[in-house]
Amino acid sequence: MTAQQRAIEKARTRGARVVFPEMDDPRVAAATAELARQGLCEPVGLGTPSEAHVAALVEARGVKEAVARRMLGKPLYLAAAMVACGEAEAMVAGADSPTKRVIEAAAIAIGLAEGVSVPSSFFLMRFPDGRELIFADCAVNVSPDAKALAAIARASEVSARALLGSARVAMLSYSTGTSGAGDSVDLVRSAAEATGFLGPVQADAALNARIAAKKGLGAGDANVLVFPDLDAGNIAYKLCQELAGAQALGPILQGFRKPVCDLSRGATVDDIVAATAVTLALL
Repeated sequence: MTAQQRAIEKARTRGARVVFPEMDDPRVAAATAELARQGLCEPVGLGTPSEAHVAALVEARGVKEAVARRMLGKPLYLAAAMVACGEAEAMVAGADSPTKRVIEAAAIAIGLAEGVSVPSSFFLMRFPDGRELIFADCAVNVSPDAKALAAIARASEVSARALLGSARVAMLSYSTGTSGAGDSVDLVRSAAEATGFLGPVQADAALNARIAAKKGLGAGDANVLVFPDLDAGNIAYKLCQELAGAQALGPILQGFRKPVCDLSRGATVDDIVAATAVTLALL
């Protein structure tokens, strides 16, 4: 069973409500109709700001009442407040909004999960040859320190287990093992030591058993690639799309109390449907 099939199966059994704050976008409107037709979720549009939404921001999140009322005039904040109040189980946005705004709304209204200090994201990368991998973090953290990189790796392991059934995490670098030195290698090494995951390791050694054996590190079968910074992650996933014909589902945000998907602004209707199913697999 592929990750997408697994996600679809989970979504159908849950019948979750998903709030889409960008229903006026034709792609989102078409995607929500298709999601409903397939029975993958119950799409929910924006409601009217209520006292319950205000209370969610004031009492649970510590926002001043006047500020909360202003926030709820913005679609992303209202959608996130609906999730916080239990009016929806997840939020899918970003088709017409910058990643920064989606994260801000989710962080303030929904909040981070217990024990999580750094929100992050991943893409489910689906390749034409059938391979499926998790790429993280390709959308949120620009230059994570060792502690943040370790948090990204741990969150990605959880996501991979839910979507792929197993997690084999590789912490990528331009150096494998002790073959190189430098600040970025040391950062990856520190994060790898803190988590127990494979690293620092070059991408070919992480993915190719023959090269892994030659370099003496790992089995070359990673299905979760954790990049050292946003430059590397974002460039890598876009190259895979353009040169290898990979489908990139996401970015799916990690670390929040409830699932949040931050769509690419170039997302197609099919991408939105698939990304929503993947998001619901994390419930």
